[in-house]
Amino acid sequence: MKILVSDNLSPVGVEILKKESGIDVDVKTGMSEEELIQTIPEYDGLIVRSATKVRADIIEAATNLKVIGRAGIGVDNIDLEAAGKKGIIVMNAPDGNVITTGEHAMALMMSMSRNIPGANQSVKNKTWSPKTFMGVELFNKTLGIIGLGRIGSVVAERAKGFQMKIVVYDPYVSDEHAKNLGVERVELKELLGRADYISLHTPKMDGKALIGKEEFAVMKKGVRIINCARGGLIDEDALVEAIKDKTVAQAALDVYATEPVPTDSPLLELDEVICTPHLGASTEEAQEKVAVAVCDQMIDFLKYGSIRNAVNMPSIDAELLKQLKPLLELGENMGKLLSQLIDDPIKKVNIQYNGEVADLDVKAVSISILKGLFARTIEGINMVNAPYIAKERDIPVQETKTTEVEDYTSTVRVHVTTQSGEQDITGSIFGKQDARIVKINEYAFEAVFSKYMLVLTNTDLPGVIGNLGNILGKNNINIAGFHLGRLSEKGKAVAVVNIDSQPNSETLRELRDTPNILSVHSVIL
Repeated sequence: MKILVSDNLSPVGVEILKKESGIDVDVKTGMSEEELIQTIPEYDGLIVRSATKVRADIIEAATNLKVIGRAGIGVDNIDLEAAGKKGIIVMNAPDGNVITTGEHAMALMMSMSRNIPGANQSVKNKTWSPKTFMGVELFNKTLGIIGLGRIGSVVAERAKGFQMKIVVYDPYVSDEHAKNLGVERVELKELLGRADYISLHTPKMDGKALIGKEEFAVMKKGVRIINCARGGLIDEDALVEAIKDKTVAQAALDVYATEPVPTDSPLLELDEVICTPHLGASTEEAQEKVAVAVCDQMIDFLKYGSIRNAVNMPSIDAELLKQLKPLLELGENMGKLLSQLIDDPIKKVNIQYNGEVADLDVKAVSISILKGLFARTIEGINMVNAPYIAKERDIPVQETKTTEVEDYTSTVRVHVTTQSGEQDITGSIFGKQDARIVKINEYAFEAVFSKYMLVLTNTDLPGVIGNLGNILGKNNINIAGFHLGRLSEKGKAVAVVNIDSQPNSETLRELRDTPNILSVHSVIL
């Protein structure tokens, strides 16, 4: 078996591969895309960090490639769909960077508060002006953490050592979990208005900025912002304006919408902004951890068929995977859909299998549902760690089976209990591959899944569908499918609308203000 290491990897990891019998390893860094395309056919495994972009054309050329290992958590540089279609497993190392990234966020917070970069440069320029670099204390300040996952929790624990008051926004964390960590859970708007410091620790938000002009408008004057999570979470143009109008006193950024940062970026011209070149995972310890993890995983897979930390397939044998593949996709899409229909932390998950599906080993399907439920809020979620995340967050998952057949030969029902209520969705497979939503709560239909969807509740009166079509048409959004479920004439109804593009906030606001439309959820799968 041959493994190619195409990015700089800790020598500890390379040595593990070299010592393993039956494994040959080549380290070839800095290759161009063309060179990688020419080289990749001879390899069974590929190990990358963030520099190598494993695009579809590279995957297409990889005639022998069985597994791609990412020495780190993010897999944005790997075309997961292309790899999945070709049967190539993609693994990551989700745990190695947690401490390091959390510590870097704290380092940026301290450097910003005490103006360390500017003061250092001033002294080296042989200037002595301590009053110029007057700082502020962290003591007794309020830190707002957006995203209380593993890295956000590391930041919270360390910030408590500085005796900071900590508020967090994470719609999928319960009050009990926050209380156990010694932090206060609040809504986003309240966090923005109370925080002296704001630190971001969430995944990408489907191309939309989490912090933009509207969010800056409600922030406390003189707030300081840290982003070690993902570029694009902050609208950089809005940040520049917020700094210029003194809403934001300082910002410390390790990630950017475009990397490397363009030389003409206005961020580079502002003294109030500290910039580091994506150093969140750049410590010797972290690089050793992720290198050892990914190399061990690659060996286990190539030699023994064991799959750990796979991000694009479950840890199950090939024969069962063939049977379960449509159900795995159905389960994950149901989870993603449900996660966008609820606004509160999940308290409990009940999964029920009815009919023929109850005869199968559906453990992987249940995990795929959890993966879908957590996908939009937890960085690095996969088929391996989804059950552990649920356990860590004190979310019981109950699975039941019955071979009794009702309206369909097989159905999967997911019932989620939140702090404020319950949400229920039932799905089925038509034929061999056609996944459908057959019920949302008590409303029945046979709706298809699509990348962009609207889920509406409305009063079933004339004109609602016409108004919906007019608003979407006016905003150049095409309707690809429409499915309505109702219990009685002129009563409440639920509609699933398949659309070809994502609606903006103004379009959603107009829909929500339309007579007889009671609620609108925009869903992205």
